Amino acid sequence: MSAAEPPGDGDDQLLVVIDPVARRSDGESVRIAKDVLSAGARAKICLPDTAEEFARALSRRGARRPVVVGDDHALLRAVAQLHRERELAAGVLSLIPVGAAHALEVAHALGVPRGAVAAARTALDGAVRRLDLLVDDSDGVVLGRLRIPAPPPPPPGSGTPHAGVTAVWDTCRSLVTSLVRPAPVAATTNPGTHRLRIEADGVLLSDLDTPVRDLSVTSQGGGGLADVVVRTGSGEDVTVEAKAVTVSGADFRYRADIQTGGPVRTRTWTVRAGAWGLMLPGPASADAAAGARW
Repeated sequence: MSAAEPPGDGDDQLLVVIDPVARRSDGESVRIAKDVLSAGARAKICLPDTAEEFARALSRRGARRPVVVGDDHALLRAVAQLHRERELAAGVLSLIPVGAAHALEVAHALGVPRGAVAAARTALDGAVRRLDLLVDDSDGVVLGRLRIPAPPPPPPGSGTPHAGVTAVWDTCRSLVTSLVRPAPVAATTNPGTHRLRIEADGVLLSDLDTPVRDLSVTSQGGGGLADVVVRTGSGEDVTVEAKAVTVSGADFRYRADIQTGGPVRTRTWTVRAGAWGLMLPGPASADAAAGARW
């Protein structure tokens, strides 16, 4: 799974974990990153083939500083692993972005250089920037942006009337239902919306009687706050800053960075200020990264 590289002249010790997807997708960039890192530091190269081997390599890093070569999935896997070990705040991560463009959006928004050479040099000589982390009540992590988008439309033909005996039975059932209680008007209006209760720092932003098209919670990067935007079915946006957001209601799925979670009926996300460190270019570039939009 791993192979030792000849030590460089520097005193820094690195654990370079190369994601298998990166090796398959762009072997040349991986080779360049290995050469630059090995020339500037004592680098142990690990080549895990599975998620379990990836986690095992990180857990056995010792005093070596981890450098991940891969895409957003690999970065998220590393952050989640160190968070579960409660070791995230004690160290710093570096990322050499290798992969498809759509799988590197998180890395680029964080300010990681796009090229293998520039990113490898940043891993060696960059500045540590402490970043906020969104952590949910199941110990999941979000590096940048959480979304609860509108539910997908019903499949074609789902509302097509039945024929024959089934149609007669449906008519009878509808008649009985209408006699017992009024028809739920809300269920047939505002398609493509959720019925969610959304609270930010204990303040109610939207309740179950208000259709919600989209919820977005975006880490500001630093400062311990997140930008919360609730887009209602009427087109109105409710925008606040908060340290914690709680969502509850009928089963819903959510998008955490590039991963999908759920379905759940309630979930709370809390901002952990300065919870993890990432090697980035100098102060000017770090300031630019702070203003990056997700």
